[in-house]
Amino acid sequence: MQSRLMEKLRAYILINNPELGDQLHADYSMSQYLEDKVVAVMPLLEQLHAAGSPEYSIEELCLTAMTQDLRPSRFQYIREVMETEFPEEYRQLSNKGVLTFETIQILELCHSVFEIYGFSEETKDSRFLRYAVIVVLHQHFN
Repeated sequence: MQSRLMEKLRAYILINNPELGDQLHADYSMSQYLEDKVVAVMPLLEQLHAAGSPEYSIEELCLTAMTQDLRPSRFQYIREVMETEFPEEYRQLSNKGVLTFETIQILELCHSVFEIYGFSEETKDSRFLRYAVIVVLHQHFN
């Protein structure tokens, strides 16, 4: 179960937080990060297992707990804004095979915007946040 949780968390990071994946790979700390996250949910896993919860339910609840501090995904947010507001640039980057790389670069440019607006589940739908990200994207693409 622990190795499955580690693999599911790794997959989640690569899809939703590839900037974190890049950082962890650069620091050679991906394995340690995954292990720490799994160790942190072991009490929950044991509690659910003792309660007779099905394996798929245990995995889902543990993954949700392990990814709580990774949500919402800034990476996915920027991708969605790019796809909606800059569809031509989005297609070009996708066709060139550099969409993920470029999105990570833009994520760095938007760091202060996310800090100012306190990006979270509560603020992710803020129109002011969206407008600020659009301004950064416009400056980047022009």
